[in-house]
Amino acid sequence: MTTIVAQTGEEGTVSPYALSHLDSLESEAVHIFREVAGEFERPVILFSGGKDSIVMLHLALKAFSPAVIPFSLLHVDTGHNFPEVLEYRDRVVAEHGLRLHVASVQDYIDRGALKERPDGTRNPLQTLPLTEKIQSEKFDAVFGGGRRDEEKARAKERVFSLRDEFSQWDPRRQRPELWNLYNGRHAPGEHVRVFPLSNWTELDVWQYIAREGIELPEIYFAHERDVFQRGGMWLTAGEWGGPKDGETVEKRLVRYRTVGDMSCTGAVDSDAVTLDDVIAEIAASRLTERGATRADDKLSEAAMEDRKREGYF
Repeated sequence: MTTIVAQTGEEGTVSPYALSHLDSLESEAVHIFREVAGEFERPVILFSGGKDSIVMLHLALKAFSPAVIPFSLLHVDTGHNFPEVLEYRDRVVAEHGLRLHVASVQDYIDRGALKERPDGTRNPLQTLPLTEKIQSEKFDAVFGGGRRDEEKARAKERVFSLRDEFSQWDPRRQRPELWNLYNGRHAPGEHVRVFPLSNWTELDVWQYIAREGIELPEIYFAHERDVFQRGGMWLTAGEWGGPKDGETVEKRLVRYRTVGDMSCTGAVDSDAVTLDDVIAEIAASRLTERGATRADDKLSEAAMEDRKREGYF
């Protein structure tokens, strides 16, 4: 429900019609979903079971309620996903009667189209399965949960981000978006990546989750887990190649600020077991969740931008 708050102007006048900060963000996102529904023929929502995609799906459900959302979902499965997140993904899809497309990195490895990396991480291998699934299904708009506060390459993105016929991103082709007017024009074979959460922060996301009572995978809250340290991060042991010699597994009280491939997503020490605890922890943090816990973003200074140019989220 929309919250109306009174605001006092410079001359002491009161406006009873101002939206709260979260309501303004929600309204913008709902507008974006409806714009895409009106402009495009085959949109799809990237849905991994992570918190940003969960909030994005919640907003889409709100935007078209009581009707079903006019989009299917797409997940690029690395084969190294956290089991808790996959269980949540499948449960939500079944609960809302949604259609889920899965592009499997393992399938591409099995047929020789992709090769395992020496470091074991599969996050950079998601690009080919993603782009080929977009092309084969003829998706013309792809919703992603990227936010500008996460990482500097994502800060360059427009809400509507044009991709060429090879799914590649060219920052020089970014279009102006004045007065919340979005240009979805694209040539045959091209598509548009759409980011409804562009103007949200990590703290906004968590405050919205608390306000809306959105259920999340338990991995986002403090729990005891067997982890080992690599590159200054606590990683989960698994078949992907960890731990190596000299890396000791220990049980620690941790939680995840973001979830992706197990090989490159680190946990943080935390005793935050409630939403209020998490919000207080995020408010005190000086590092974004990707900067603190994603090894794939530390491969180089421009790692994310390089992947985006190739067709990554």
